[in-house]
Amino acid sequence: MTKKNIIIGNWKMNPLTLEEAEQLFSSVAKNMSSIKKTEVVICPPFLYLEKLKKMSTRIFRKTSLVSLGAQNAFCGDTGAYTGEISPEMLYEIGVKYVILGHSERRNPPSILSGGGGGESNSYINKKIKSALSASLVPILCVGEIHRDENHEYFNLVKNQTLECLNGISKNLISKIIIAYEPVWALSSTALRRDATPADSLEMAIFIRKILSDKFGKVALRTRIIYGGSASERDALEFLKNGGVNGLLPGRASLDAKKFVKIINIAENLAK
Repeated sequence: MTKKNIIIGNWKMNPLTLEEAEQLFSSVAKNMSSIKKTEVVICPPFLYLEKLKKMSTRIFRKTSLVSLGAQNAFCGDTGAYTGEISPEMLYEIGVKYVILGHSERRNPPSILSGGGGGESNSYINKKIKSALSASLVPILCVGEIHRDENHEYFNLVKNQTLECLNGISKNLISKIIIAYEPVWALSSTALRRDATPADSLEMAIFIRKILSDKFGKVALRTRIIYGGSASERDALEFLKNGGVNGLLPGRASLDAKKFVKIINIAENLAK
């Protein structure tokens, strides 16, 4: 059975206050009553999760139309890991999804990281396994920093995908969402350029082939979504012609009107 399209809002390190977070969440939630065929996930900063979960339960009562996701998780459950948050902790407060391998964690800005490297594929692989053990749905981000004339970016995405999914069993692959996130198209990238639905389709087909070769037909149930600064302006084209099962907006998810418009576009396509 084909899964619903999914729209996942990544708030990143926004907004500044809990009050603003509540207002943004409420503005999205109050426009969700007509949404039936599209899954919606909001990934706020960690310290807002518990409060927004309580709001969600109150607003939607028994049938929650909006699920919550975290922007990161550690690869263990408890222990002497200062500053880390485990998948089990996230699950206990009602989180269902977690973004892992985002480019901003793979390739952190040098001014913040002191020039050091970011998260490796093998480390992300550990996080994915830990998230699955805690019954969370991992949203694995893969994508190239730039596109070279020799098409080496295909190998980079292939290595990211295979190494991050190393040791994952066939019966679990459908529980993982793959987000294609071309770094060169992100709004935070210097000299960025827009990706096209054709770029997305090309990579979605390629990733689907990688999954099929490794996991067989069961991989057809794995959702592939697009995450390169998707917006309300290009959502329709990416969902119709980009070969994807959803979107991972960043900046657009911080504007309730724009985010709801993206959700409505996905919903109308499902009718």
